[in-house]
Amino acid sequence: MSRSISILGATGSVGASTLDLIRRQRHEWRVVALTAHSQAVELARLAREFDAELAVVADEACLPALREALAGTGIAAAAGPAALVEAAARGADLTLAAIVGCAGLAPTMAAIEQGGTVALANKEALVSAGEVMIAAVDRHGATLLPVDSEHNAIFQCLAGNDIADVRWITLTASGGPFRGWSPERLRAATPQQAVQHPNWSMGAKISVDSATMMNKGLELIEAHHLFPVGSQRLRIVVHPQSVIHSLVEFRDGSTLAQLGPADMRVPIASALAWPRRIDTPCTPLDLPAIGQLSFEAPDEDRFPATRLAREAVEQGGAAPAVLNAANEVAVAAFLAGQIAFTQIAGSVARTLDGDLPRAPASLDDVLAVDALARVRAATLLEPA
Repeated sequence: MSRSISILGATGSVGASTLDLIRRQRHEWRVVALTAHSQAVELARLAREFDAELAVVADEACLPALREALAGTGIAAAAGPAALVEAAARGADLTLAAIVGCAGLAPTMAAIEQGGTVALANKEALVSAGEVMIAAVDRHGATLLPVDSEHNAIFQCLAGNDIADVRWITLTASGGPFRGWSPERLRAATPQQAVQHPNWSMGAKISVDSATMMNKGLELIEAHHLFPVGSQRLRIVVHPQSVIHSLVEFRDGSTLAQLGPADMRVPIASALAWPRRIDTPCTPLDLPAIGQLSFEAPDEDRFPATRLAREAVEQGGAAPAVLNAANEVAVAAFLAGQIAFTQIAGSVARTLDGDLPRAPASLDDVLAVDALARVRAATLLEPA
């Protein structure tokens, strides 16, 4: 029997990789809903190819173009935040939550509230709303499958093991395109240089996060919620080859690591098939060709983002949501040429200084904290 799936963020890199895998086993899947931010023509093309029941664009101005592109197909078209939530709430067997930013919070929560399986690729869901989201997972009996390569690796390493036996969880980081750069070079780094990740093909924002190491800091916060071993048992190591995606050390001294190519289709396939395995077209690892695997400690003087993230998760409350919002504002300013690369972390740190809002108890609270933090971050930006 086929399984049903909804893909929130179908035109992004994670959505495209997911659809590539589904295309290869088309008979096993029924596509319920596909969503995109504004790429109406591409969304319509995908909805036609996969015979989706519903296509939704977040940008309401794109709805006429979507309707025109779907004319005569019988595929429903809708637009706006409420339509995204409705798409997520359609109760598919598996919902892939891959909408970037806080725009993905409400749809992800709607999917969780159906009590089904949610493959999570939206960082903000757990960074900004971790306690709220995990409480909803428990309350509705949902299953959360991590899609990020690092968290999926941890998930695989923990399979069949008791989390109480974990001594350390180690997330690996490539170090990004600026690993080894001097402080002087970092100050002059351009957006074009920052988005050239050495190992992974990603969007501009997440590529900049990788360059600052904030991506790894956000992943540490996510791991704190997904794998409750305590933040002091979470650590980061720089591994430039991006072959080992994470490691779990147990109290008997055994360490399990998950290895794989730098291809998001590997963790996505793990989530699609769980608890089984499926074939992928990914290039197999060739360890002799790779030659060596190296590791180094992160340099938090040149890349302070991981320290800021750890401090935020230890502070708790609204701090992680403020960190995430401030980082989004700072990264956007850097990409627009308004601030220097090295000012991104400083802007986040200034936004976190002073009194923070009370701990969010609901999704509305999280969104309120996010909005407030964005205003504060924007006022604290310093020109390059």
